[in-house]
Amino acid sequence: MGRLFEITTILINKGNVTAQELADRFSVSTRTIYRDIDLLSSAGVPVYMNKGHGGGIYLLEDYTLSKALISDKESENLLLAVKTLQATQYPEMNAILEKMGALFKKLPSHDWVEVDFSPWGSSPNEQNKFNDIKRAMLNRNVIRFDYVNGEGRKSNRLAEPEKLIFKNNAWYLMAFCRQRQEHRTFRISRLKKLALVGETFERKALPGPEPEKRNPQQPLIDLKLRCKAQALSRLYDYFDETFLIPNADGSFSLEASLPEGEWLYSYILSFGNLVEVVAPVHIRNIIIQRIQETLKIYRP
Repeated sequence: MGRLFEITTILINKGNVTAQELADRFSVSTRTIYRDIDLLSSAGVPVYMNKGHGGGIYLLEDYTLSKALISDKESENLLLAVKTLQATQYPEMNAILEKMGALFKKLPSHDWVEVDFSPWGSSPNEQNKFNDIKRAMLNRNVIRFDYVNGEGRKSNRLAEPEKLIFKNNAWYLMAFCRQRQEHRTFRISRLKKLALVGETFERKALPGPEPEKRNPQQPLIDLKLRCKAQALSRLYDYFDETFLIPNADGSFSLEASLPEGEWLYSYILSFGNLVEVVAPVHIRNIIIQRIQETLKIYRP
């Protein structure tokens, strides 16, 4: 069934193809391809063959894919894929999902999964951000936005959007930054007041994979934390359990090499009294200093 479905989609996209081309693609004999064409024809797919020079396998024009060629599992996977795209908050995804739900009526429901990458408490204005970025990428529009980096510094950027990336539970935008004159990666949740500029751009070659560059201001440090059991659920959000070593008193020790920076101090402090820095000493002292400065705010 999978090969029949793929043959049909190939014919829809290409218009016609030879039996030998299909045989080579699927690593089967041309005799097997002819049998597949007979099966498609008997299933109601308007497929026909012309022999001789310039011949091949054809579909009638304006044929649309029949749901009979898609299995229950395949239709479930298609719906899951569209549901995932719907999480990018593209308005047209809702209409596509409704049409697919109507097409595959044999499914009991298409609301068995909900994918939402937006943060809790996000404003309605955030819902247009993905759609604006998509339009900018397709139309090659320069975008302008305010951005807050990991150190808390705010800047206004002009950028040429190239690629959306989903990594480590967050969406990122790879774009050519006009100010820095290089490709940069921006966390989308930190993009504010995004707007399309009338100017268009020529797409530049994306940088290829290369060894990860280490920012000298954020060196890797060997961090060791002692964590109470209540912190375990949050630690599992970011760390594999192999990083967590159980202790006799029910606590856990976490050992990992991480880049130092403001994000790390904030992450540790967000656990309150559930996490203690064991090493390195200078990180422990920074956390102590931050706690003392916080106490000054609340003490009379």
